[in-house]
Amino acid sequence: MSTPTPSLPPALERPHFIGIGGAGMSGIAKILAQRGARVAGSDTKDSETVQALRAHGVTVHIGHDAAHLAPDTTAVVVSSAIRQENTELAAARERGVPVVHRSDALAALMEGTRPLAVAGTHGKTTTTSMLAVALSALDLEPSYAIGGDLDVPGSNAHHGSGEIFVAEADESDRSFHTYSPEVAIVLNVELDHHANYASMEEIYDSFLTFAGKIRPGGTLVVAADQPGAVELTSRVRAAGGPRIVTFGESEGADLRITRIEPRGLTSEVTVLVDGEPVTFTVSVPGRHYAHNAVAALAAGIAMGVPAGELAAVLARYTGVKRRLQLKGEAAGVQVIDSYAHHPTEMAADLEAIRSAAGPDGRVLVVFQPHLFSRTRELGAEMGAALAMADASLVLDIYPAREDPVPGVTSDLVIDAARAAGADVAAEHDKAAVPDVVAGMAKAGDLVLTMGAGDVTDLGPLVLARLGS
Repeated sequence: MSTPTPSLPPALERPHFIGIGGAGMSGIAKILAQRGARVAGSDTKDSETVQALRAHGVTVHIGHDAAHLAPDTTAVVVSSAIRQENTELAAARERGVPVVHRSDALAALMEGTRPLAVAGTHGKTTTTSMLAVALSALDLEPSYAIGGDLDVPGSNAHHGSGEIFVAEADESDRSFHTYSPEVAIVLNVELDHHANYASMEEIYDSFLTFAGKIRPGGTLVVAADQPGAVELTSRVRAAGGPRIVTFGESEGADLRITRIEPRGLTSEVTVLVDGEPVTFTVSVPGRHYAHNAVAALAAGIAMGVPAGELAAVLARYTGVKRRLQLKGEAAGVQVIDSYAHHPTEMAADLEAIRSAAGPDGRVLVVFQPHLFSRTRELGAEMGAALAMADASLVLDIYPAREDPVPGVTSDLVIDAARAAGADVAAEHDKAAVPDVVAGMAKAGDLVLTMGAGDVTDLGPLVLARLGS
């Protein structure tokens, strides 16, 4: 069903985005441009995402300078990654230009729609992408904002003419409290983002607040197997929260998964919906991706989409960039890119790749820890996960928005990996990685570049070296 394009909030008619090339920021900027806003912004470097925004008429400056703010800028949009001393942010405050957080801008775009928000410590981007692809295949014309590109740069967001708006809901800075979804998914609940959360109690409180934002008559779709999600379900029920639909392999799940059959880099899944079996293909490997697909199915049903129709098109989803994305093959070696940076994600992706490697293929990992705070708290668990690989190279920590922490280095991961029996080596020179990997890999092996930082840039270089 088509719905009229909502009018733009006045503050977002001529916005300026600081860090416009980021995954979340670029998606909001794109939707605003598609809805008629005159969008501008800046980023530290040019990129394919920046070029895609320019193709939509967005003005993008490279580098940060107060002069980039146009005189008629109606708002400056920022994420939590933007530092307070940023020159453009300081200029906006001096001029009295409203400063809008990314989540508030996204919430404004969801006004007048039927929002479906996807939350959880892991799997948000994949599940949001599955819903965007499947609902589009059913000609429901959804709008969507995803934390990663589906196929080409700039495909992380779209303004559709339909009623449904599918959005990835980020818990890292509590910004998902801004949204009021009709249906919300919680895939899992674990301790992460240690700079913002000191304990699991704070995490539970944050997710409980998110669940409390669901619109009257709405639905919470939540995992039945993951301990943190089970605890959250108990707390939501005790608080008299929204209708709950559970999914998973547990006997009591409302949508119970009865079979996950691996088939190389895909799997076939059977789930009971109202007691009737529904079987469909998931075109990415791994049990966790099968669970993501069933979460998407449950949410779609809660939005009124027939189960059989939705299941039939879920196979259209063939992956999102950096989520076990096949970068190519050279000399009989496949190179795959993984965004996994939390130990649970690392273990899940390594399990999936192990099942796809075959009896003779080895799994070789190039891992880049992400954030000093995360490595300090979870470095030992990261190292233990690397024991699932046949051999690993560990790079220096990717700092992202953080300053170095004394005593926190990749050695925390490496020491734990060796203690777990892993074959692991440190590599401080990123430029040396292609040569090192080429010297290790042989035909039939799988090479996994893993982490949320710029380790992703190494995949094409490894392929080029293998093919030389």
